[in-house]
Amino acid sequence: MTATQVPTSRQQNRIDTEARIVDAARGLLAAGDEVTLRAVARELGLTAPALYRYAASHEDLMRMIAIAIDSEVADRIAAAAAGQPADDPAAQLIAACVEFRRWALAHRKEFALIFANVDVECIKEHEGSSGMVFSGLLVALWAAYRFPVPVLADLEPGLAAILEVPDAPVDPAMKGDLAGLVWTLTQGWSRLYGTVTLEVFGHVDARLVEEGYLFRSMIADQAESLGLAPELDRLQDLIGVLLAA
Repeated sequence: MTATQVPTSRQQNRIDTEARIVDAARGLLAAGDEVTLRAVARELGLTAPALYRYAASHEDLMRMIAIAIDSEVADRIAAAAAGQPADDPAAQLIAACVEFRRWALAHRKEFALIFANVDVECIKEHEGSSGMVFSGLLVALWAAYRFPVPVLADLEPGLAAILEVPDAPVDPAMKGDLAGLVWTLTQGWSRLYGTVTLEVFGHVDARLVEEGYLFRSMIADQAESLGLAPELDRLQDLIGVLLAA
């Protein structure tokens, strides 16, 4: 069903029930309880067989919850980006990264659940993913700054072949001469996700997290490749303001 189609009453009932399932599961997660099909069914006053019509297995349940949470994260980072000037894609991308980190640190269990259960195959079925938001922000940044994009002919043949037909949803603009942006996106995401994961799970000195030193360093390391080196001081100031807020 596309965004412009009006759901039938049966479809709407299913949407509403799936939302209740997700809410119940998130409540269990927040309480530190095990999220199982039986536990969710009990929370909703359903029998386990009734719940199986919506999630046939524990894996299906986890993916349903993960997709719903990721949609919420996508909305939050998109809203954070939109809160910056429309003619400042650098600030928009920074705001989105800060909001992603802010959400992850405030929702550690949900962060863990999402990224343990949302894989590429799952994301391809999920149009409103957080990854798609970052993809669009990167394209907008390139349109404004025209930073160098990896040229497929200069890359290893196997990597170039993958980037030409990426097995993941990316902005439609990332093709042809801009296919190399898929690699830029992948590298940038790995650094953002890797940094935030270390912070979320407490795998670095807590003081580095509290003051945002590791996060700031990660942003600075990518500034030159994204054409943002001349604006790094301004963007670091923005990070400080956003983190304080």
